[in-house]
This record gives sequence, C-alpha cells and structure tokens, in this order.
Amino acid sequence: MGRVQEAQRLAALVLDRVLAGATLPTALAELAPLDEGAKGRRRALVQELAYGSLRHWGTLDALVGRLAAKPFSDPALRCLVAVGLYQLDHTRAPPFAVVDRAVQAAASVARPAAKPLVNALLRRYLREREALNREVASDPVARWSHPRWWIDRVRRDYPEDWEAILDAGNARAPLALRVNRRVSTREALRDAFAAAGIEAELVGEAGLLVARPRPVQGLPGYAEGAFSVQDLGAQLAAPLLRTESGQHVLDACAAPGGKTTHLAELVDIDLLALDTDEPRLARIRDNLARLKLTDRSVRVLAGDAGVPAQWWDGQAFDRILADVPCTASGVVRRHPDAKWLRRESDVAGFARQQTRLLDALWPCLAHGGLLLYATCSVFREENEDQIAAFLACRADALRESLTFPASVAHRGDQLLPSPPGASHNQDGYFYALLRKT
Repeated sequence: MGRVQEAQRLAALVLDRVLAGATLPTALAELAPLDEGAKGRRRALVQELAYGSLRHWGTLDALVGRLAAKPFSDPALRCLVAVGLYQLDHTRAPPFAVVDRAVQAAASVARPAAKPLVNALLRRYLREREALNREVASDPVARWSHPRWWIDRVRRDYPEDWEAILDAGNARAPLALRVNRRVSTREALRDAFAAAGIEAELVGEAGLLVARPRPVQGLPGYAEGAFSVQDLGAQLAAPLLRTESGQHVLDACAAPGGKTTHLAELVDIDLLALDTDEPRLARIRDNLARLKLTDRSVRVLAGDAGVPAQWWDGQAFDRILADVPCTASGVVRRHPDAKWLRRESDVAGFARQQTRLLDALWPCLAHGGLLLYATCSVFREENEDQIAAFLACRADALRESLTFPASVAHRGDQLLPSPPGASHNQDGYFYALLRKT
C-alpha cells in the first residue's frame, strides 16, 4: 500500500476513533505511533490529515452529508471521504491522486465494494465544488466548523470579536519557541537556525516563531536546552507573576512544566511544582534536566492543589500560579479534537473545579502576595465571571491591573486568539492577577 493511501486510511480511522470519544493524541499513538524513516514520514502525513480534517470537521461533515444519498454502513468510510475532501480543499495534492488513493483505501477501511461509492462522491465534489460549498455555508456549524453551542457562546461573550475568534480556532498553529535565557539569547539562537537554513522571527520578549513547523528535536540547541516549545500567549504568564529573587513560589497545576521552567529561568526562587497527574510529573523533571535547571531550587510533587492538607507544610507562598484546568477553548487550533469532544455542560463543570481550586489556594498565599489565575479558555464563565464571583466574597482580595505588550491583542485581561493573517500570533489565554491584602 502506498504512503498516501495508507495515510488516508489511518487518518480516517483516527477520526473515527476521536468522534467515538478518544482524544486525538491517544488515537494517533494507537494507530500511527511515532517512528523513524519512512514510517515517520507516513506518521507526519497521518497527523496532518487528522488534525486538518478535525479543524474543518463541521464543513467536511456537512459536505459529506450533501454528497451521500444515504447513511454509510461504516462510520470510518464517512471519515475517509471527509479526509479526501480536506485534501482537495486545503492541500496541494493533485486531485486525481487524492481521489485514486482514497478509492483504493476504501477497500481496507471498509470493503472492496465501497470503492465505487468513494470514487463517485469525490468526483461529484470536484464537479460541483462551488455550489456545494455555497449550500453548506448557510449552516453555522458548517460555516464556522465549531459546535452550535460553542458558536452561540462565543458570539454572546464577544459580540465584536466572535467571528475572528472562531476563525482562529480553524487556523494552523505556528511553532513558537521560548528561548532559555540561562543557556542562550534569541539572537544567537536565530543565527544558529539561519546557519542551518531555518527561518525564524524574533517575537515578544523571549520568543521565536519558526517559519515552517518541524520536529523540534532536530532544531539547533534543543539537546543543549536552549529553548522550549511554548505559545506566545503562555509565555506571558511567568513575567506577569512578578517574582523576585528568594521568594517562595507555587506552580499549582504545573504539568507538563512549560510555565514551571519559565519561572525557574527568570529568577532564583524556591519553587514548588505541583500536579495531580503523577505520570506527567516525569515530563516536568525531564524538561528541567534538558533546560539545565536541575541546580535551581525546584521541587516536583504529586498532589491536588484543591486539598492543601495533602501537601502544604504551612509556609505561606509569596507567589502562586494557578493555571487551572479548563475547556481549552482558546487553544483549539492546537487541539482541534476539543471542539468535538467537549459538551456545553463541561463549561459549568470546569467552572466548579476552578472555584474549588481558587478557594483552596487563597489561604496558602502570604499577605501582600500575588496569585495569577490563568486559563487557556475564551469562555467568560471560566474567566471574568469566575474572578468576579471570587472577588465578591473575598474582602482581602484586590485585582491588580495587567499591562500587556503592544503586540498582544486582548480585551481587558482576555488574550484574543489569532485568526489567519493577524499581526499577533497567540492562543486565547486569560490572566487575572490577585493581591492578598
């Protein structure tokens, strides 16, 4: 079986698994595990097809529904047709090759008798593409490629920006790096990239945007700990916390450690990195080692931030970073499966969890100390509404004003995710800085 045909087959099976409830990373790991050589190239293509198809699933699913006269006997066959449509509309692959490989893949995805059906549907789309795209665009789910409840919520929360926010969720995410100031400088790393024929742009205070995303392990400086992979919006968290040398600091929901390592890079502090997920704590330790931060005062511990009695020794923290669990609605360009796996009821569930964590962590903060509340969500219920409710019942809490760099697009303390072509290039993070009086 050819590489493209096999990639189409595997991508269709990955989509089928995700739509049945599996996360995209889990489905990819099971069906197309990482490998070297030819298998590694096949895996990269499977990943491209699966991620792209999920970003545009609302549109693709509507198109398949218009093309097919009756339901598919095998759901994976529907996914295969959607993968083919994604290639025809969003890649440079020759249309005849896309159709031919998808027809051949139909035999292994479903059965040999399915080949004429796939051939007919994809060829009809090529003939009637413009008319079909116009027809499905009248449906909001197909137009914006987000669930209807998600569209309605974003439109209500951001009456001026909702279209740009939804468009941003369907964009390709850039490869953003944070330079480790203890190992290198942005200029030196950019020059090393240029010497290797890799174009990169200086952004923010510590960032580099790589023009063409690629495996980071092969980039100059990776093994030496010169950089971490971190979105530009996430790179703002550690500086916003305003840590000072010698302070006692808690990263309350730390895994996989991007913000933990950034805090350790900026200033010498006594840092506790806490998370409930024991296996993911290994990634924090690995990142600390690669970034040459093992000589810093960083302790990694398993524990529930919402139950301090399990892990807190009673010494108040000068700074707390509460990067709380959330719907991840601001980072769907990186995690497109979240759009289709989330349910509207999940928002209230996350909000309850966020309230629990804030209430539990506040007594751990020293008087005069700062707590930075952070999410990667754009939903007000998890962000502004959450902070407003907290402040309403805490006489000893004051909200500090935040100042973002001029290049950062935001509404108040909500960072706006970047739609295609935007001058900024960040995910949709929310930050609120609270001082204990």
